[in-house]
Order: sequence, then structure tokens, then C-alpha cells
Amino acid sequence: MLDIQLLRKDPTTVKAALARRSPALVEQVDSILACDTKRREAETKLQTLQADRNRLSKEIGMMKSLKEDSSSVEAHVKNLAAEMEQLRVAAEELETKQRQLLLSLPNMPHPAIPDGDTADHNKTIRTWGTPLHEKRESHIAIGERLGLFDLDRATKLSGSGYVCFTGKGARLERALINFLLDLQTQQHGYTEMGMPVLVRRDCMIGTGQLPKFEEDMYGFDEGTMFLTPTAEVSLTNFYREEILAEKELPLKITACTPCFRREAGSAGRETRGIIRMHQFNKIELVKIAHPETAEEELLSLTHDAEKVLQLLELPYRVLDLCAGDIGANATRTFDLEVWAPGQQAFLEVSSCSHFGDYQARRMNLRYKAADGKNQFCHTLNGSGTALPRLYVALLETYTQPGGALLIPKVLQPYFGAAELGCELKGNCY
Repeated sequence: MLDIQLLRKDPTTVKAALARRSPALVEQVDSILACDTKRREAETKLQTLQADRNRLSKEIGMMKSLKEDSSSVEAHVKNLAAEMEQLRVAAEELETKQRQLLLSLPNMPHPAIPDGDTADHNKTIRTWGTPLHEKRESHIAIGERLGLFDLDRATKLSGSGYVCFTGKGARLERALINFLLDLQTQQHGYTEMGMPVLVRRDCMIGTGQLPKFEEDMYGFDEGTMFLTPTAEVSLTNFYREEILAEKELPLKITACTPCFRREAGSAGRETRGIIRMHQFNKIELVKIAHPETAEEELLSLTHDAEKVLQLLELPYRVLDLCAGDIGANATRTFDLEVWAPGQQAFLEVSSCSHFGDYQARRMNLRYKAADGKNQFCHTLNGSGTALPRLYVALLETYTQPGGALLIPKVLQPYFGAAELGCELKGNCY
């Protein structure tokens, strides 16, 4: 959530920044400021009437002590009370409206990110490895041939957009999870957390999934509880409404949780396979940082996620997202896209984002600065990484044509073998 003080003091700068996302947001800023003006006017008038009522109440007391007739003044006070109640209701309604408008206003894009209104304007800032441009088996064919997962029975259980990992396929996913968590906790200094996947509405508002993306979420109990679409929600909200010590920053936490998304706006996209799922596992990386070091923390967060792909020797690229493609809550985002030879395409496996104080304001997350004042923290997160697309890239990169899946060297201690599926042809070693 943007600071209303910033909108009041420098609306021109705010409008110019948000116009990089969409010109329509300029009118939204005007609507917020108009609502803010009406609210403040109502509150000022209410304070004036309150002062008048207090003054007249003293006069009534004085008149009664002198045994003078105070009925007309009392009638006036009664009228003031009725008017004050109307103003109080109006002010509360305007305050609620203003908050809703502020909650729906996206973050201001960082000045350094590219201009543009579609993904075509995203900037590739680096690449790693050499993509295989020779068409390989798709992960669906590999998974079915090696018995790694069952899409048809998952559909029977839950509908499309779900998968049942089976046998060694399930073990492979578990191996990836253990590898990813060990990497981030043992080498990169994150603290592992075990988090709930059902959270309150305020938590979803805090990280910005609500109110804008409610149709994509799984809500329960009349919208008061939600299944988390990402561990970002529970991890970042872990410190909501707290004042942290400055010396604690940055806090670095990680968790592996199932993630739940309706994908309501994705009709007609991938309907078979595990590239786009309603439920999937993901390792999330969250940082709560000091404003002065947050941009450096974004760079290190991105490198922490990249290390996954480097160790698995999967070619990838890093994109600096343009103003029109960046998420509503972020001020800057670096996307990591891994190459999947069976798709002959890059697949997003991590979005590493800096949110400034946008989320912290929504969840009232602060730190006590050296001057004794409470300041809003900066929050960051990224996937470290999403399992399904990482799984896809691994299968399509390491499976020999029509043969076994070679397990990347770094993953072998977790999986317990160097190959998967070699037993089908009797050529294990």
C-alpha cells in the first residue's frame, strides 16, 4: 500500500510512476485524493462541532448554576449531537472507501526497470548454460513411460490441474525438496520454517493477494480463510504487526509448502502436464530487510535462486520485468526462466521481487531505527524454486531419448541413484 502522505505531497511523481504501468491509474490516484479531501473535511467539521458542544455544555452548566433557562441551548446541543453522528458515520465510510482504494492501487515501479506494457518488453540481463535446441521428449511422455506420475488418476480424484507423483517419481520430487531446502539453509543462511497453509483474510491482504486476485484464490468460511497460493503469505505475515530490532535485519526465512491457485484467468492454457497446476509444492525465500540495503538483498536473493539451476546444470535466463508486466505489489522483479527442451521454451521457475514498504504498510510491519522512530521494513521474496516446472526441465534435459533419466550429480545423494528407469532395459550400474 502506498503512503497517503506521498500521494498528498507529490501526486505528480506518483501519477507519472503509475502511468508506466497503466495510464488508467492516474484517475485512480485522483479518486483517492478526492476521497481523502472529503474525509479530512468531515473529520475537521466533526472536531469543530465537538469543540462547540463542549463549550455549550459548559455554558449549560453555568446557566443551571445561576438558575437560568438553558432549554434553547440544550436543544442546540441535541441538534449538534445528531449532526455529529451523521458526520461520524460519513467519515468512517470515507475512511473505509479510501483504504479500499489504496489497497487496490499497485506499487510504484522502480525507476531503473524497463518501460513497456507486455512481456515482450522485458529485458534479458544474463543467461547461463547452453539450451538444447534439439527437440526432446516431453515431460508427459517421459513421466508416463517411466511411471513417475499419473495425470489421469489425479483427474479422477480432483479434476484437471492436479498430479499424483508415483513411486520413484514421488521420491524424485522429495529429493528435489530436500536438496533445495538444504542449499538455502546450509549455504545461503535462511532459517527453515514449517508454516500453516490456511491463513486469515488479513494475511492475504497483507501480502497483496487480496483484494485484487480473490477469484484466483481458494477461499473458505465466507472469504475469511484462504489456502495459501504461496508460502510468501504465511512467511511474510509471520512478523505482521510487530516492531523488529534494527539489528535483526535482514531476516531470511524459507519454507516448502503446497500452493493452491484456481488459475481462474488461465482458461485455455496448458490443460495437460504439470506446467500449470492448481496445487503444487514450492520452496519460498523471504527477506525482511532494512530500506537502505533492500536493493542489494534483491540481487543476493536472485543469486540464491539461480544457484539451484546452476547446481542442477539447467540452462536459464534472468529477465528484468518491464513496468507493464511486473506484479502489482512489486517495485522490481527479476524472473528466472529455465530451458525445457521438450517444450523448446523457457519456463518461469522463480520471480524474485522487491516490494519496498508496500507490503509492510499493509501488515504494519516495522523496525525501530537508531533515532528511536518506528519505520516500515522492506520485504522481498522469490521462489527457490517452484517444483513442477523445475521437474519438467529436469526430465526433459536429463532423460536419454527413449531411455533412462540421468540424475544430476548434486541430486544423487538425495535420490540414492545415478539413474532412474535404467532397470526397464536392464542396464543399471
